[in-house]
Amino acid sequence: MASVGFIGLGNMGAPMMRNLLKAGHAVKAFDLSEPARKAATDAGANAVSSAREAAMGVDVVVTMLPAGAHVKSVMLGDDGLFAAAKPGTLFIDSSTIDVATARLVGEDAAKSGHAFVDAPVSGGVGGAEAGTLTFMVGGPDAAFERAKPFLEIMGKTIVHAGGPGNGQAAKICNNMLLGISMIGTCEAFALAEKLGLDHQKLFDIASKSSGQNWSMTTYCPVPGPVPTSPANRDYKAGFAAAMMLKDLKLAVEAAQVAGATIPLGAEAAQLYAMMVNGGDAGLDFSGIIHMLRGKA
Repeated sequence: MASVGFIGLGNMGAPMMRNLLKAGHAVKAFDLSEPARKAATDAGANAVSSAREAAMGVDVVVTMLPAGAHVKSVMLGDDGLFAAAKPGTLFIDSSTIDVATARLVGEDAAKSGHAFVDAPVSGGVGGAEAGTLTFMVGGPDAAFERAKPFLEIMGKTIVHAGGPGNGQAAKICNNMLLGISMIGTCEAFALAEKLGLDHQKLFDIASKSSGQNWSMTTYCPVPGPVPTSPANRDYKAGFAAAMMLKDLKLAVEAAQVAGATIPLGAEAAQLYAMMVNGGDAGLDFSGIIHMLRGKA
């Protein structure tokens, strides 16, 4: 069994860490939140007082942080994790950040004598708890092979997307498509309501026809047709609108850098910005149907 440092014990990080513990790995855990550190201790981890301490003397460091700025500030510099870790430590960053930062951090890891992969996830809190996440991994082949056994404990589908930063590229493209398809699905149900078409009838038809998509069949934005979707829980977030907006902004930024044209992605970002700025940042992203109906 390996020794693992885990940094970032939020809604996603905490269950991912617990799955590593269940697999028998020794985990040193850190989060800025004292309640999160206590929960980690209760789960069997060794909660430590700093990110640097979590990275010292371990075989693997897993990070799940909010944004690229946090990843850079924690990893780089004389006080960063790369400086604190023993030579040859494997770093797995499961944060969702911009491609440029992922590649910069990967280059610095190599210069510091460490292995690094960017490995953002898809699957939400439920997937993190069940250990069924999808990991989109960027990095050298050797680093991917070292990371894979740990990722397989936390996830079900592990895909090596290519070189450094390509995990982030895959995540950004996937979530842009998800945001666009959710808006289209919500528009279809909102129009059906105006036309007097029952939700279940539209679902029964479209889910078996050319309009079929994941946003409809797995995450239906109206109550009833898919009992497990957030629409049946007053849109309590499985994936918050604020997080969708973050990912869409990353897609827009990446497109500008790459010279790509994403008119629907850009429009989706504007619509989710309206939802977030309207006070629904914490609502599930499928709750954008309220705004598309013209309701607060």
